[in-house]
Order: sequence, then structure tokens, then C-alpha cells
Amino acid sequence: MSFKKRFLLIQQVMLSRYAPVGGQAVIEGVMMRSPRMVATAVQSSDGEIELKVDPFVSITKKFKVLGLPILRGVVGMVETLALGMRCLNYSADIAAKEEDIKEGKDPEESKGMNSWAMGLTMFFSFAMGLGLFFYLPLKITEWTGVQGTIGFNLVDGAIRLTIFLLYLYLVSLWGEMRRLFQYHGAEHKVIHTFEAGLDINAENAKPFTTLHPRCGTSFLFSIMILSIGVFMFFGHPETLGDRLLRFAGVPLIAGLGFEFIRFSGKHADNKIVHFLSIPGLWLQRVTTKEPDMAQLAVACSALNSVLPLTEEDEDDVRMM
Repeated sequence: MSFKKRFLLIQQVMLSRYAPVGGQAVIEGVMMRSPRMVATAVQSSDGEIELKVDPFVSITKKFKVLGLPILRGVVGMVETLALGMRCLNYSADIAAKEEDIKEGKDPEESKGMNSWAMGLTMFFSFAMGLGLFFYLPLKITEWTGVQGTIGFNLVDGAIRLTIFLLYLYLVSLWGEMRRLFQYHGAEHKVIHTFEAGLDINAENAKPFTTLHPRCGTSFLFSIMILSIGVFMFFGHPETLGDRLLRFAGVPLIAGLGFEFIRFSGKHADNKIVHFLSIPGLWLQRVTTKEPDMAQLAVACSALNSVLPLTEEDEDDVRMM
């Protein structure tokens, strides 16, 4: 199916039903989240699906001020990172447990180490993200000697976007990432199925595209673009304080990116939204792959576990 046909199909589905559900791929599985529940489904080596379901209500529901525009995006980003770490840890524990059993080791001995390792990995990943996508472009731009607020920030943004695209490309070359990308594709297909009003099963999900406007890949791309405009207001950084101020602006950029994803999810019929969504959808051709039926079944299991929704949930939005 051509990219144009995929894009038109996405718009038709999004116009038919807007769903406040989302998720992410984990190790050999999928996490799905609704406004009240979160479920992680992982496929074990024997083909069985291990499922973990927990209640989860965003803190924005408890403290209304945190649900204000832009601020809710910052909170959502933090919650997504925390949930993602927890669900990745769960899937990693299952994978490690199976490996330990094969090697004749006690699975409980490595469980704690896996938790520590996952926590440290997430911490260093976040630090690396700031360094790679914000500090490094800033330093390279300074080395070019470009002067003036507009010129400096345009070059800084172009370098940041180039590093981001190169990073995605290099990650896609890593063979072990293919299955993760397949589960990412399965997650999108299953959510498309729900948005189309069909029964959630692998057979119904199979024909749908792996691309989705509310994907985290599109969110990250929007951050790269929005950062150019936001940093214009920060001027040309000359002191350590100026540089730290730019880092402090990252949550603002994330909040704006969240609002864009929210808007695009609710206004898929808008021609401007159509146009602005294309780059993010194109990038998903790198971060999603066609899943098999077993992977689709895992994603279906996760999504079915966080349903049904209530009328109260319809105003929520979830990234994937």
C-alpha cells in the first residue's frame, strides 16, 4: 500500500472515532493505557500471553490545575516515562526469568538486579537524550560561529533535527530492534481497530496500517520542530545561565508538542493538520514494522484489558 493510501486510510479511521487510549511497545509485548487502567501483555517463549493489569489515574484528575493546557503535557510526559519504565521492567523481568530457567539459575536472584539496571538505564537514557538532542546541537552551532538570534537558532534547530533523524536511522539498523518495532506496529493496528468500532481481535486488526497520528514518534518530531521557534525567544546563549535556561525550556516544548498531538487527534479532518502530520507519519515507517498474528494477539489482549471506556473518558488523549 502506498504512503498516500495509508495516509487517507488513517484520516478515514480517525474521523470515524476518536479514542482516548494509547500505549507503547515493550520487550516481547505491548503496554496499553486508558484513562483508568494500564495493562502490559508479554508473549512468553512457549507462546502464552502473560498479562499484568493495574489501575492508573493521572494526577491531572486529582489536581485540576495540572490539567491546564501545556502543563498537562509536561505532566503527561513524566507519567508516560514513569509508566514506560515500570512496564519495560515487567517485560524485562519475564525475559530474564525465562533466560535464568534455561540456564538453571534462580529467577528471583536477578529480579532485583534487573530493576536496578532498568532504573539506571532509563536515567542515563534521559540524560543522553538531553545531551544528544539539545546540548550537542548547541555546542556544534557555537563552533560554527553563527551570530544573531534567528540565524543561531535556525542552525541549532537544523542540527538537532539532523541528529534526531540520524539516530532513528541508526537504531533501525539494529537487528534486535525489529521485533520491538513490530510490536509498535501491532499497537497501532489494534488501536485503529478500536477506533473503527470493530471487535478487537488479530484478524480485524491485520488490514490496518501501522502508522498513527498520535504516535510518540510524531510527538518527538514535533518537539524537534517546535524547539526552533521556542528557543528563538531565548536569544543567543552566551553564559552558563543562558544554556541552563534553554534546558529549562524543554518541558515547555514538550507541553506544546503534546497540545499539537492532542489537536491533531481531534481534528483529523483539518487540511492544515493533514499537512503537518505527514512528516511524523513518514518517520513511523522507520519505527514501526508489520507484525505477525501472534504479536497482534498480544496487543489485542492488552487493549481489551483496559476497556470499556466511560463517557467521562472521552475528553482524554493518549500518545502511542
